[in-house]
Amino acid sequence: MSLTDRYYQVRKRSEQICSPLQTEDYVVQPVVDVSPPKWHLGHTTWFFETFILKPNFMGYREYDPDYNYVFNSYYETVGARVIRTDRGNLSRPTVIDVYRYREYVDNAMIEFLCHEPSAEVKELLELGFNHEEQHQELLYYDIKYILGHNPLFPAYDKHYKAPLFEQGEAKMIGIAEGVYEVGHAGDGFCFDNELNRHKVYLNAFEISRLMVTNAEYLEFINAGAYADFRFWHAEGWDWVNTNKISSPLYWHLIEGHWHYYTLAGLQPLKLDEPVGHISYYEAYAYAMWKGMRLPTEFEWEVAAAQFNWGKAWEWTESAYLPYPGFIKAPGAIGEYNGKFMVNQKVLRGASDATPPGHSRSTYRNFFHPNLRWLFNGIRLAR
Repeated sequence: MSLTDRYYQVRKRSEQICSPLQTEDYVVQPVVDVSPPKWHLGHTTWFFETFILKPNFMGYREYDPDYNYVFNSYYETVGARVIRTDRGNLSRPTVIDVYRYREYVDNAMIEFLCHEPSAEVKELLELGFNHEEQHQELLYYDIKYILGHNPLFPAYDKHYKAPLFEQGEAKMIGIAEGVYEVGHAGDGFCFDNELNRHKVYLNAFEISRLMVTNAEYLEFINAGAYADFRFWHAEGWDWVNTNKISSPLYWHLIEGHWHYYTLAGLQPLKLDEPVGHISYYEAYAYAMWKGMRLPTEFEWEVAAAQFNWGKAWEWTESAYLPYPGFIKAPGAIGEYNGKFMVNQKVLRGASDATPPGHSRSTYRNFFHPNLRWLFNGIRLAR
């Protein structure tokens, strides 16, 4: 596939994800972790304008100088920006303005790509493609949160169906103790946090072939485990009590029956599906209640070829830390991953919302332990 075709494909998919939305849906920010959909569309456009066009396309005229302030996310090197909590206050630029901005930058990018870019620019382009694909997944998270917290529980798409996911046979997979190699290998794209490939020693362990289901998690709820401090970290116990948490995000007990909000709207809880939208605190507590634990990210990676994954990102017991020899790139691009390597837990796998071709066993996702709006779940180990 040519660079032009790849660019066109990635950009169109973002707009396709937003196509079921009404104009009002584009501007809502219910909580700090959720960004308005129009901000995602503008920010991913800003990335190509800022890192590809402005430094490399002679004669390019910036669409609007104010957009650097509006759509910069966290790049200190690039200048001041609207703080994250204020993204929902941006009634201007309008949704129409943002789509005009995308069209303007897309036209310039197509013209720019008529000539073969340098190897350095090609690397930036590949990062830009993967960056927008990451935001495509975030768009699904944020849209679901926006609509799932509307009192009417409107469907994103009444005909939406999650990709089929077969769990396979129910059993534990045994992995022998030994020295294993982990981290990205080969010539394909990876993020800098997947490097460098290195050796780790693992004790013998077992990991479940199956992810924890809604039915299994319901047993945890019915056993009163949300009210039993014995299964929780102190920080998790404080989080549960402060926020009055008693079930996964999007679960609703209606007239004695559990329902949950999906992208197709509010539905009766499907007991055989993997449980989702839980915090690390809840995943840890459930594992403790079962007399088991969460796998480390290295255990998960070593065993991943032996079970199906991709329904939801899976919490691990690993802190998000740099691999041996990790080096941040100079300038703004170096801010992409390295500066977030503190106070976060690693998740492995992929989810229903992960873009095609954007998942691999070495991918290191990371979030704070209290977050639940991402598409996540639990796999147990011992």
